[in-house]
Amino acid sequence: MHRSPRELTASFEAGTLEPAEFSHTDHVTVAHELLLKYDFLTAAKCYVESLKALTEKAGVPQKMNTTITLAFLSIIAERMRAKDYQDITAFLNDNEDLLSGDLLARWYTADRLKSNDARTSFLMPDQNSTTAIN
Repeated sequence: MHRSPRELTASFEAGTLEPAEFSHTDHVTVAHELLLKYDFLTAAKCYVESLKALTEKAGVPQKMNTTITLAFLSIIAERMRAKDYQDITAFLNDNEDLLSGDLLARWYTADRLKSNDARTSFLMPDQNSTTAIN
């Protein structure tokens, strides 16, 4: 089912989205839309609450990871500000690494990201990286 970014985000916020229909690209798309719609803290609250509800709906609440969620949201927000991205297609084309499963490996060890603490609260990075977010 093809939905516009706004439709996808509205379904995500309303809790009507089917978990099986939510890809990693959709995660980034919804984050982008929420950051266009709200200030960072409001977007983060909405994103975390809606994602938590989605993982519970899917029967996999243990997949909710606050550290990964907020780290990605922070990177997306910073990159959006760098070029004032209003369009998701241009944003995704310029930021393909956001679709990679190992983006956070620059800053976090796998053990830290997989920890129970990372799932339940935001953890600071545990690796030194001189690699910029952009």
